[in-house]
Amino acid sequence: MDSLSYKTLSLTPETIKKEWVVIDATDQVLGRLCSKVAKILRGKYKPGFTPNLDCGDNVIIVNADKVVMTADKFNTREYLRYTGYPGGQRSYTPADLMAKSKLKTIKPGKHPLFIKVVKGMLPKGPLGARLLNNMYVYNSAEHPFQDVDAKVIDINKLK
Repeated sequence: MDSLSYKTLSLTPETIKKEWVVIDATDQVLGRLCSKVAKILRGKYKPGFTPNLDCGDNVIIVNADKVVMTADKFNTREYLRYTGYPGGQRSYTPADLMAKSKLKTIKPGKHPLFIKVVKGMLPKGPLGARLLNNMYVYNSAEHPFQDVDAKVIDINKLK
């Protein structure tokens, strides 16, 4: 048996082929949708997955305001953050982040709720920060990447 034919192939930055993917979030459960989005951003669905490189695809999520959460988690779930000062613990709900996404001061494509959820599912450090920049989330069906040849996928077909 030739043992040289079973070598593991690792991608290099020159051999990575990034694609654009459009996902419709209408009536999708937030956590389940974001776990699949994190896998696409990471590149785990590709056969040449390399854990230390950004080999995933660019993801555009449309209709983000139509995403759902089971039970009444939009109003009862609480996220915490700390300002660094005494008595500086702040709490907010997913409904607060959804309302914040409709403000004009938020950059287009940077939805605070989706960033909060997907960021926890990506690796911590510089690689995770780079992967998070490959995600664009919009509240409507319109997005500025119409000229990019993006394929529309059904997120329910992925494992």
